[in-house]
Amino acid sequence: MQVYFDNAATTALDPEVIKVMVDVMDNNFGNPSSIHSHGRQVKTIVEKARKTIANLLHVSPAEIFFTSGGTEADNMAIVRSITDFGITHAITSPIEHHAVLHTLEELEKQGKVHLDLLHVDNKGNLDLNQLEELLSSNPRTFVSIMHANNEIGNLNDIQRISELCQQYNAIFHSDTVQTMGHYPHDLGHLKIDFITGAAHKFHGPKGVGFLYINANNKIKPLIYGGAQERNMRGGTENVYGIAGLAKALELAYEHMEEHQAYIQALKSYMIDELQKAIPDIDFNGVIEPSKSLYTVLNVSFPCSDLADMLLFNLDISGISCSGGSACSSGTDIGSHVLGAIKTNSDRPSVRFSFCKNNTKEEVDFVVSTLKELCTKNK
Repeated sequence: MQVYFDNAATTALDPEVIKVMVDVMDNNFGNPSSIHSHGRQVKTIVEKARKTIANLLHVSPAEIFFTSGGTEADNMAIVRSITDFGITHAITSPIEHHAVLHTLEELEKQGKVHLDLLHVDNKGNLDLNQLEELLSSNPRTFVSIMHANNEIGNLNDIQRISELCQQYNAIFHSDTVQTMGHYPHDLGHLKIDFITGAAHKFHGPKGVGFLYINANNKIKPLIYGGAQERNMRGGTENVYGIAGLAKALELAYEHMEEHQAYIQALKSYMIDELQKAIPDIDFNGVIEPSKSLYTVLNVSFPCSDLADMLLFNLDISGISCSGGSACSSGTDIGSHVLGAIKTNSDRPSVRFSFCKNNTKEEVDFVVSTLKELCTKNK
């Protein structure tokens, strides 16, 4: 059996998304910046996609800007906000995705901003009292807190964070890459300055994403060289990807409740089966459904002899999963998230992440394989 439990890294393209993309590839090859009929046809596709996304998020199409993915969108929001608004103080957490953490750290190295990291407990919960203290003593701060952690799955209370940022006149950016397409984002009610999305996290294509910029914020481009995206991002648009992104998000919203219930049930089932099969396991992060991303489960196993080989052995058995963030897989550097929450480093940790295509039979196979591996190495 082949099992893919690494959906937080990327998801398979939905067949309906493929159909939309192939149709555009077959019938619309013009450059959307061209004023002739071929160009206008393609421009219409781009603007229709923008409107689809805007309607789902309850914002204006003028607030949606297409990018190459979540990392570019995060960089654009962070770098341009700090530079264009003259911000000298920023707040984030030590368990943010590196697209955020490394960008802010680099800006601090350059002397452009002073960076404060929020305290985090051993379950990955952020100290929002500290956030308020920092905001109250540092007016006009840039805050970047992700909606859900990509490694341990913790959901952050971005509604509360948004209210604090409003109260203290701070700029609030949230990396919503892991929750976009999995939770509703009503930006008509959530007061936020920037959010990001990447199509391949919700069964769309790789290499395309978007940045929402609240209309009250006027920033300059991160990438110059053309008038595309209303002069906000130079470069010919990835039209096929943009069409696929819009279709994938549309499908995700259409089936969100049923997919959420199905995937949460799979995750809960795996938690129960793992506890029965390997009693001495630990779960990294919060696993309560109301506080945890239903697509992610991070587990530490009591087989320290397998610390360097567990993922390899799972792969040999036909099981694809991750030891942490896929964006840093293949390196010898340990997970900064698990390090920040002080997980037992002697135990191997594995991130399992699920989607609508997974089954209970796959969970049973994975649990059985893990039990065998851990029993062998006691």
